[in-house]
Formats: sequence, structure tokens, C-alpha cells
Amino acid sequence: MQHSGFSTPAELRALIARGEWSKPTSGILDDYQQANLAVVPQAQAYDFLLFCHRNPKACPLLAVTDVGNPMIEFHGSVMDVRTMIPRYRVWKEGQLVAEPTDLSDYWQDDSVAFLLGCSHTFDAPLGRAGIPVSVEAPAVYFTSIPCTAVGSIRGNMVVSMRPVEASKVPLAMNITARYPSGHGAPVHVGDPALIGIGDLSQPDFGVFPGVAEGYVPVYWACGVTPQVVLPGSGGAYLFTHYAGHMMVMDHTVDEVAGFTV
Repeated sequence: MQHSGFSTPAELRALIARGEWSKPTSGILDDYQQANLAVVPQAQAYDFLLFCHRNPKACPLLAVTDVGNPMIEFHGSVMDVRTMIPRYRVWKEGQLVAEPTDLSDYWQDDSVAFLLGCSHTFDAPLGRAGIPVSVEAPAVYFTSIPCTAVGSIRGNMVVSMRPVEASKVPLAMNITARYPSGHGAPVHVGDPALIGIGDLSQPDFGVFPGVAEGYVPVYWACGVTPQVVLPGSGGAYLFTHYAGHMMVMDHTVDEVAGFTV
């Protein structure tokens, strides 16, 4: 979907960097890869890299910066992680202290940034297959599904939920399995209580779209997971995107699915 003011990811990132766009990025620029952000001190960077390797459903790793360099490169595109995401979250000593629209004043000489794949990128393929999804930021929930711990980085997976017509759940699973950079196939279908969600109508982030008769809730791993596992891990600081506010990249999700590591 195109909006007035931009027709490409680069144009959108320029608007964001100028402070002219601070809204969620769901439902825009269909098919382009979107990415979650996590920025940690160099002292934590190896452990978090290993955490991503051991938890690829929740943290599908796309790119990593050099120490102290806010410019991140991905297959020929260079993006500034401080300014090209609409909204951020900032923790210091494990406490959330700010939710700015620019990270420039917070960036540190030892900062290492990670871009992680996002489920927004398979919404367009689902829609083309007759599985419509809301253009609102998807409902996001904390769960009881444990991640594989690495050192002090430990905790449970976060998921996003999309209602899917019951007869089309296998199709949705097959489509999203093609896109590991969008978290791949679902991690759970059906009863939210089985994964520790007490009230589906009260997401931790995003908008609850309702679950109509004949539909079932389907849950995908979510790149908000670092915001659960990192604040209590002992790092001096943590910077992330605000849920639903992503880095929109220059490559389509199908192009990214075809890239080799």
C-alpha cells in the first residue's frame, strides 16, 4: 500500500529521519521486509548474537553493526538505526526511561545494533492468498513459551496474533513458513491459555482485532522478544524499536527469503 509523501522504503525512511512520520509501519509498502531493532553494549553483543542463533524463530537475524557505528548495511542498503525508525524505547540499568522518536542523543561509543526480521512482512502474501489481516499493528502478547537462554539473557517468547479462518490455517502455516525473516510458521494455534495468555482481548502491544465466528487465533514468534529478555540481563542500557514501529527496508520479503548467509 502506498501513502501520500512516499512510495518507496527509502522515501519513508527519509520522512522518519526528518521527524515527519512517527506512526506504526504495519499495512504500508506491502511486501517490503520490515525489521525489529535491538541495541546493546559491546559487552553483551556476543551473548545476544548467540541468543539470536539459538532462538531464530523469535530473533531472525538480518544484520549487525560494527561497534559504535549507527549505520547498518544490508545487501547494498545502508540505514541509520538512530533516526530511521518511527519510535524507540530506551532502558537504563533495566528500567524503561524513554520512548523517543530519535536515538541520536542516546547512542553510545560501544553500541552494537541488531536488525531482526518482522512478521509485518508476510501480511501481504497472506492477503493475496485470501487470508486478510488488519492494517492496524497486530496484537502482541507476552507468553509462557521459554526461549533458550544464553548467560544472563533469558525469558519467554513474545508472539503476535492474527485471526485466521479455520479452514485456511494450514494455508497460512505453509505461506509463512516460506519467510524465516518474518518469523516463519506459527508457534501456536488456538487456545491462548496454553501459552500463558490470560485475556486475548488485552494485548500487551498493538490492537486486538477480535476473533470472529469460524476463525481461530494463530500466533507467530515476535521480535519484541528482546524487550522481555534483555532488560533484566545486566546490561547498562538497551535501545529497541517501539512495538509496531519498524525499520522498513529496501528489499522485498521474497528477495530476503532468497538471500544466503
